[in-house]
Amino acid sequence: MAFNSLEYAIFFAITYAAFWALRRRHVVRTLLLVLGSAFFYTRFDYGNGHPRLGYVYLAILFGSAVIDYFLAQAIHHVDDDPRAKAVGTGRADESTGAEWAKRRRFRLMILSVVYNLGVLVYFKYTNFGIDTVRQVLGAAGLVVHPRTLSVVLPIGISFFTFETMSYTIDVYRRELVPTKSFLEYMLFISFFPHLVAGPIIRPKDMLPQLRADPKFDPEQASRGIFLVVCGLLKKVVIADYLALNMVDRVFDRADWFSSPEVLAGIYSYALQIYCDFSGYTDIAIGSALLLGYVLPKNFDSPYQSTSLQEFWRRWHISLSSWLRDYLYVPLGGSRGGPTGTYRNLLVTMLLGGLWHGASWNFVLWGAMHGGALAVTRMWQRFRAARAGVREDQLPADSRVVSILKGVLTFHYVCLAWVFFRAQNFRQAMTVLKQLAVGGFHTQNLSRTILLCLLAGFATHLLPEREFDRLRDRFVRLPAVAQGVVLFAVALVLREVSSTAVVPFVYFQF
Repeated sequence: MAFNSLEYAIFFAITYAAFWALRRRHVVRTLLLVLGSAFFYTRFDYGNGHPRLGYVYLAILFGSAVIDYFLAQAIHHVDDDPRAKAVGTGRADESTGAEWAKRRRFRLMILSVVYNLGVLVYFKYTNFGIDTVRQVLGAAGLVVHPRTLSVVLPIGISFFTFETMSYTIDVYRRELVPTKSFLEYMLFISFFPHLVAGPIIRPKDMLPQLRADPKFDPEQASRGIFLVVCGLLKKVVIADYLALNMVDRVFDRADWFSSPEVLAGIYSYALQIYCDFSGYTDIAIGSALLLGYVLPKNFDSPYQSTSLQEFWRRWHISLSSWLRDYLYVPLGGSRGGPTGTYRNLLVTMLLGGLWHGASWNFVLWGAMHGGALAVTRMWQRFRAARAGVREDQLPADSRVVSILKGVLTFHYVCLAWVFFRAQNFRQAMTVLKQLAVGGFHTQNLSRTILLCLLAGFATHLLPEREFDRLRDRFVRLPAVAQGVVLFAVALVLREVSSTAVVPFVYFQF
């Protein structure tokens, strides 16, 4: 059930009406959303050979939630155990109760992490590992018959695994008191707007909202509708059109296109993946707002960035902040000196690349970002040392320098996107080779494609205050006028939508 389908519109309309009818009955309302989210999750199609996998994978989703709910309770109540209050006698072979409790809490937290990562690794990396071993043995001259397991990736597993892990880790860190309501926790994990492609929700942000009774706010609902409309326009009008008419063609047969056309194909993919993923996020946040819940912002015009550091503060914000708080900082962050900082940046981005998929292309993509982030920090340290100031005291760049850095950052991100999008190294190198030696004809660049690119980047570069002003104008419109706008948008979407279904890019992760 994709957000851009009629089925989702019907599902959401029924859920919306029932939710607000039950807004004062907390348990029944929460149960309604849990069951609705379960139905939503089972409606994804895994192919003709796997008609009922949605139900199997729903059990995995809820199984992870059950395990982490009770592990978090156990972690929280370790201090209530009499053994945690024992006082040692000072003998070398005897630990105090505090030491026992510390070890006990740590082991329970590790059990949660090992279980969740084990599930993720099995489903996401089993076939990748088998193929890699076979290729290594083949290179050594050993003949290995090709064989893979029939492992189909559960949709959204990378997202809900990180969410449920963060819950037990936060409880272990004493940053969160575990919820007493198992039903509320199940809803936190399974809430359908963010279930399959984020944003990655922190329990401390979502659980208090689920505990409180929602209050209908017409202004908030209008903002939600506006975001849903923006998300659909991004997805259908820009992302899908560029995917079908430029991106797929260039990456499938780059040798048929000239250098300007290949460059346009790379620009098109940069715009496609942004409009596709941020469009999904807009619909998710808008759907949640209509139900009275606030999900965190996940994109902030990332292609306006003047450095890769800024890019990762603006792109997939929920993932980059998760990697920072649960991986980069525990590895040591920037506390281990320059060498440790560069190593931690590289390791974090390598694992971030692997999070996206079981492919060496994603590993290289992560290495490109991690290496460039390390070089950026190195250059900042050098400039600060030469100027005799701290890094945060470096003077601001001039307007011209900022523009040049923005152009350089954008094109480096596009270079990395080539490996992210390509099916393998050979396809990526073919695209890059054709970019350099592919001639200069432009007959494959239609006016519609150029107009789509121009419109996509123009709206992306639109100042945030202008977007807010447009949103506020929609919110202030009477209900009838809002209905007319929505009807007009529906007509546009009907006219420009393709007959081929283009899945959301991040569904594969």
